Amino acid sequence: MTVHKQPEYQLHINHPAPPDYPSKGVQDVFATEPFSQSYAERRTAFLEFWRRNPAPDSNKAWYYELVRLEAGGPAHLGIFYAACDYIDARIDCADFVLHSIIRTLYQYPEHPHIHSAMLDRAKRTALGFKYWPDEPGQDSLCTWTENHQILFNVGAYLVGQLYPDEVFQNAGQTGREKMEQTRPRILRWLNLRFRTGFSEWLSHVYYDEDLTALLSLVDFCADEEIARKAAQVIDLMLLDMALNSFRGVFGSTHGRSYENTKKWAAQEGVTDTLKLLFGMGVFSGFDNMSAACFALSQNYQMPEAIYRIATDLERPEMLNQQRMGIRLDQMERWGLHPDKLEDGMILLSLEAYMHPRSANLMVRMLDAFNWWDNSFFTPFKENQALIRFGRMTGLLRPLVTVLERDVTRNTREEVNITTYRTPDYMLSSAQDYRKRYGGDQQHIWQATLGPNAVVFTTHPARRDGKSPNYWTGSGSLPKAGQVDNVAIIIYDIDTGPGLYVTHRLRFTHAWFPRDQFDEVIEANGWVFGRLGDGYIALHSQQPYHWNEEPGEDAGRELIADGKRNIWLCECGRAAVNGPFADFVAQVSRAEIATSGALRVTYHSPSQGRISMGWDDPLTQNGKPLVQRDYPRYDNPYVQAGFPAKDIVVQAGGASLRLDDRGKRDVG
Repeated sequence: MTVHKQPEYQLHINHPAPPDYPSKGVQDVFATEPFSQSYAERRTAFLEFWRRNPAPDSNKAWYYELVRLEAGGPAHLGIFYAACDYIDARIDCADFVLHSIIRTLYQYPEHPHIHSAMLDRAKRTALGFKYWPDEPGQDSLCTWTENHQILFNVGAYLVGQLYPDEVFQNAGQTGREKMEQTRPRILRWLNLRFRTGFSEWLSHVYYDEDLTALLSLVDFCADEEIARKAAQVIDLMLLDMALNSFRGVFGSTHGRSYENTKKWAAQEGVTDTLKLLFGMGVFSGFDNMSAACFALSQNYQMPEAIYRIATDLERPEMLNQQRMGIRLDQMERWGLHPDKLEDGMILLSLEAYMHPRSANLMVRMLDAFNWWDNSFFTPFKENQALIRFGRMTGLLRPLVTVLERDVTRNTREEVNITTYRTPDYMLSSAQDYRKRYGGDQQHIWQATLGPNAVVFTTHPARRDGKSPNYWTGSGSLPKAGQVDNVAIIIYDIDTGPGLYVTHRLRFTHAWFPRDQFDEVIEANGWVFGRLGDGYIALHSQQPYHWNEEPGEDAGRELIADGKRNIWLCECGRAAVNGPFADFVAQVSRAEIATSGALRVTYHSPSQGRISMGWDDPLTQNGKPLVQRDYPRYDNPYVQAGFPAKDIVVQAGGASLRLDDRGKRDVG
């Protein structure tokens, strides 16, 4: 389950709803084609849907009450006070909630339903919050990941801008001082995102948070440079979503993802946003706030070129390759140094906690910010004596180097992404990404045929518990290689000692929900699925069996025993492969040759002879294929180098031109 949908992250509402407040929700229908070509009509549909429905049961509920105000309805003021209580209590993800209060203060201070007592409470809450880990107070806020850093810093900046001469009670700084402190952090974050993309790459959970913070800047920041660069990064995030989504499903590889968001599209954090902006998806409100911010935004308008990419549904094939993130062995290239606390926060946006290059700095941060008692760092506190001894003796770096595959499982370095999309399916993967390292929430590959007709594999880290667990993250990451509609996924499970994951499960498994396909056939070691005119074939080198135990996974999970395994996936469609029976026959007869060295050669009916080994490159018909050092973008609509300087997008006669100096031309 998405972590911030768990009970401890919910609002506690102690005031009754207003008269005529909707008591029961009306479920929306998932749209796999644009339900309207007009943004104005889509926005009206969004506003009307949430006027007729109660706010979702999440800490993001006040955003939807602002939508209700915009739509002409009375807001549930109990949700407002519960949101302020949540922020005042400094519960993790309070920064998510904070931006709904900031939007209230900036956009709705004159609204007849927002009375003076509410504005006073919002002001006290905003000025009393803890915005950075060096401020006083013990808590378990997560302030350091990529999305949290922009939310906290933008929040502090905008509250300071609104109250320049007021004092932030926790920090003892004036609003102007807060602005001076946070402005360089915001610009550094924006510049790095423009040039290199996201360490939380293509996250269908955390793009929602980033977009919310950036929309706050575009709508309310008086600094033109910041506002303009924020709009640029929004453009690029929406471009990412347009290129790597399939008919309302953001079904790509992800830097961060959870079990439920991978399995069920209606629980993605951005599905409401996809439907509002692209017309495909569903208004679920499950864990979304950016859709509300887009609908309420007075300053941001999505470029037409991005909409045309997302809705280019009849293009026979689209190949997108792009690079995101940075490598820790190149940190100095990006102006980062492993002895500076401020740079340490940037390194933690990659979650490089106990990486050999950052471990000693991490111990300094644990001390400086009193993080030993932050619940997120419980594993460090449990090993505090060992960590301190290692730092004192100079042995910490050698120690974490020995344990690197386990203790850096959260770390997200540079990724090279391949996404291949047709009218009937999409296949996406992270190429040869940190093979055999542990994985926390990374999602390496996925095939998508429909909202819930998705297929992927993982090596489960543990049976249950926090991430990484059975479906979220990985015990050991695979090596993945993709040639258009064909993917090879090789596992060689690390069974060495670990501090985070101590017991290694010796099997891999696949999510293949039989009940979500029109047809499922098994033949010659392959499992085939059809949804409409889209086809998928999945093969395991090791014998597999279906999980038939009671529960959500029954009839949907394939299990293959063994610490080593090779999975093959090939997708097809009626327009290319003919009837489903022909696709089954073609693939099931294809020659597969494997060796004990974890090498496979697959004679694909569509792509020819494809080979890859654990230590051997991906090849097609004997020719090595590139799996690293991709451009920032390379697809039919945009080609841009890495790091990006100029990005020109062209689609269907519309254009978007951006550069690293802040230029933004929409045509």
